[in-house]
Amino acid sequence: MDTQAQGSGTEALSARLESAAANFVTDAEASATAASEMLDTVPGQPQALLLLLSALKIMGAEDDACGFMEWMVGEYPNLAAVHYELALLLSRKGRSEEAIEHLTRTVALEPSHPAAWRALGNELAEKGDRTKATRAYARHASLSVKELKLLEDATATGVEDLKAKSMLQQALNVNPTDVLATRMLGELALRMSRLREAAEILKRALDLAPRCTITRELYATALTQLMDWKGANAQARILLEEEPGNPRLEALLASNLVMLGEREEAIRHFHEVQPNADSDVVFWLNYGHAARAIGLEDSIIVNAYRKCLELEPSYGSAWWGLADLKTYQFSTAEIANMREQLRSKELSDGLRCHLEFALGTALEKEGEYAESFEHYRCGNELRRPYISYNADGLHEEVKQQKKLFTPKFFAERPGTGCQSPAPIFIVGMPRAGSTLIEQILASHSQVEGTMELPDMGNMVGELIQQHRGSTFADVLPSLDGPALRELGESYLERTRYQRKQARPFFTDKGGNNFLYIGLIQLILPNAKIIDARRHPLACGFSCYKQAFAPGALLLAYDQTEIGRYYRDYVELTAHYDKVLPGRVHRVIHENLISDPDAEIRRLLAFCDLPFEESCVRFHETERSVRTSSSQQVRQPIQKKKIEVWQHYEQWLQPMKDAIGDVLPCYPDVPEFS
Repeated sequence: MDTQAQGSGTEALSARLESAAANFVTDAEASATAASEMLDTVPGQPQALLLLLSALKIMGAEDDACGFMEWMVGEYPNLAAVHYELALLLSRKGRSEEAIEHLTRTVALEPSHPAAWRALGNELAEKGDRTKATRAYARHASLSVKELKLLEDATATGVEDLKAKSMLQQALNVNPTDVLATRMLGELALRMSRLREAAEILKRALDLAPRCTITRELYATALTQLMDWKGANAQARILLEEEPGNPRLEALLASNLVMLGEREEAIRHFHEVQPNADSDVVFWLNYGHAARAIGLEDSIIVNAYRKCLELEPSYGSAWWGLADLKTYQFSTAEIANMREQLRSKELSDGLRCHLEFALGTALEKEGEYAESFEHYRCGNELRRPYISYNADGLHEEVKQQKKLFTPKFFAERPGTGCQSPAPIFIVGMPRAGSTLIEQILASHSQVEGTMELPDMGNMVGELIQQHRGSTFADVLPSLDGPALRELGESYLERTRYQRKQARPFFTDKGGNNFLYIGLIQLILPNAKIIDARRHPLACGFSCYKQAFAPGALLLAYDQTEIGRYYRDYVELTAHYDKVLPGRVHRVIHENLISDPDAEIRRLLAFCDLPFEESCVRFHETERSVRTSSSQQVRQPIQKKKIEVWQHYEQWLQPMKDAIGDVLPCYPDVPEFS
């Protein structure tokens, strides 16, 4: 074979292996398929064999994996990784003598394999050979110090996340079952807001070491940020069995109970553990967040955040908690304190980011707009590198939906879906007034207000994965009537946990459900869809100056990306106005503020609800409001002479450019191609 061609083939194989390995954590079955295909091309390729082996283990096919590894040992007797993986499987099957034999061979071939020395020590100790076990443990300890140094280097302050990820992956390439490296890789993914990836990796680390409480707590945190509050609390309860009354875990549990609508139980947990939490800063932060969502007195919320700052003056999340109350006025001393904290070079990006947003808000209220914007800018620049968001991907999805969802497409699928009229979807941009609309509707005797439910997005993700599509628009054409009805019924069942009042209708305030209007039409044709729309710069700047909760919003930390998102949202909803006329009711925020009575009557009429005076007096309704607008909707509507964004307009040119001709047309929309 030509040398150049051979080199090219090797590079191609290497690229395929790298791609398959990169997807291993999130889709082991796909990695197994890719590895098998490579083995068809290059029989016996060792790395492909190892990848297939690992995938089989993750998929639960241990018997197949064991037989496969025994064959590999015969074919590749000098490949340490094969002996090591086989030994672990044999150990789980109770075949200790054989496991020791293969672990001994592993360390002979690769003396610097710390995990193999540890596993050998465990087997020897179990057998009762304390002398040899002690030697194996000593060797493991010696090597682990070196490995720990690598991991410390990978996660040291100042090391870029991508470099850290590469270093940790290097460690795992040598020792695929290294618990510490796996956990740290998951923690890194969590810090980078790659939440699904983080959850998968941390689950893998937990499978390797089920009793590692640090890993389980990180896993619970990842699930919480993924809005899988039930799953997170299952992990928290396991941890609390080991550490009953732990304030941090109780606070996590109680905060998730708030999100699940279990208000009374959440308060009980907070109050029970509070006497033991005097010095736990995370407890007081979570208590402040929960007290705000539940609607407790402002003094309770403020005191919780202030308690955090007494314990840790640089705790940016607590400073932001106060700023995000909207009604809180910072004192001169508090502003000086925030400035002082920001001078520290020891602050992590997370703490500094929240401090920047908080100080920006404090200065905005003082009328110091230029300096305020500078702090908002710094906060966004700190946050953006940790966010995985692709504006081009969203734009392409909008184009695909416009191409797929035509009048003909819907005409060919009449009467599909679940016929329940119960859901009321409130869609649109973040910070567009959706919480106010939800509060108005939830003040009606027939409507239960829930929150931004994750269920529609989760269903779509599962649908794509199940059918191996790239977007749900790839999948929908193949679904028949029964499948579409099943999806609608599944949505109702999945959201039932949030419905506590047995009212006939309920709201889902997930704003990005505007991406699923076509899907909603097919699976829940009688559901109501309300589009909350606000002036592009009012909405966009409100996003830009907001430090959203981890995982809550990915598009909000770059002016151009915010502008592009707004434009794509307007383009897609304009398309549905044409192909499904009258299907979506639009509430223009400025109209709602200027003439609330008329707009509320129009809203209720669209929802086929009789007018009730309580909807106009929505601020008197007592309920949990689990968003950053929780304080505002507990006050009557207030008309403003000037919008906040107008003070900052001179610095918003990148956002204006990205919004384009949507801006001068507002509230109408331009013609889109």
